Amino acid sequence: MTSRYLGRTGVLVSPLTLGAMNFGAWANRDHDDAVRIIHRALDAGINVVDTADVYSQGENEQIVGKALAGRRDEVFLASKFHGQIGTDPNSRGNSRRWIVRAVEDSLRRLGTDHLDLYQVHRPDPEVPLEETVRALSDLVAAGKIRYYGTTTFEPHQLVEAQWVAQDRNLHAPSTEQPPYSILARGAERATLPLAQQYGLGVLTWSPLAGGWLSGRYRAGENSAESSRLNRQPHRHDPALVANQRKRSAAEELGKLADEAGLSLVHLSLAFVLQHPGVSSVIIGPRTLEQLETQLDASEVRLSTDILDRIDQIVAPGTTISPADEGYLPPSLTDPATRRRTVPGADR
Repeated sequence: MTSRYLGRTGVLVSPLTLGAMNFGAWANRDHDDAVRIIHRALDAGINVVDTADVYSQGENEQIVGKALAGRRDEVFLASKFHGQIGTDPNSRGNSRRWIVRAVEDSLRRLGTDHLDLYQVHRPDPEVPLEETVRALSDLVAAGKIRYYGTTTFEPHQLVEAQWVAQDRNLHAPSTEQPPYSILARGAERATLPLAQQYGLGVLTWSPLAGGWLSGRYRAGENSAESSRLNRQPHRHDPALVANQRKRSAAEELGKLADEAGLSLVHLSLAFVLQHPGVSSVIIGPRTLEQLETQLDASEVRLSTDILDRIDQIVAPGTTISPADEGYLPPSLTDPATRRRTVPGADR
């Protein structure tokens, strides 16, 4: 695979990143099979592996660590923190206390002495961003991590993180990991332009929109029962109006892919890869067969005509379902943040 620079880090990464989320209790429980998939990805030229402590509550990192034994130096290894681990209420979030502990736990599970990239999995409105940035900057200085980045941050938070680091003379975030697919194009509005402005490497996730662009959704067919449907019905329940709109768009895109002589998977991955602000696209195969169908996507180039047709099906900057944004701030999820309290109104 032809390498790309990860923003301004000087690090060369493969256009495809292996996302390991589907290995472990959440999906593929066969550790040996997961190791085979990881090895196949490395042999095919993928040099970035992305995991997180919350994936199957640490089991995922253990699987990745097993697969990378003896091959660690070949890989740009990324993990994340933020999600709840266990039952301790402090074993989560973006506080310095948790970050310092979480990185040590991840390093132990992964069997390595450093992470190439450590990412804030989601914003934490309860923790000042300066505390998070300072803690991660200290980990860079200590050699525990080489770079750090953010995941699914709001555009203003990306700017604030850069400003805090510059103002306090700290190491700044080097990457952002937004959701980005033909069905979820919200990142085009500000996130991707900001990443280009600040020289951030961009690792996009869910390029197949959680399976909607896998090619299995066709008119008149029922979607197969899946762990994703059970775990995230708001994104995958075909009975929901927003998901019906996604299905309709996916069917149109499937016809376009057929006309272009491509699989819908290749069309969808190539679309994301062709954005100039994208460094690498995270693919998350559950099986070896799924991996094989995606490996050649980095060689596909879409014509201007095809890209224009895609824009007609899903307009630039449009995310069909808010559930695919990955993160909604409290200003949208908590009604109390939008309603001024009137004295005596509840009496």
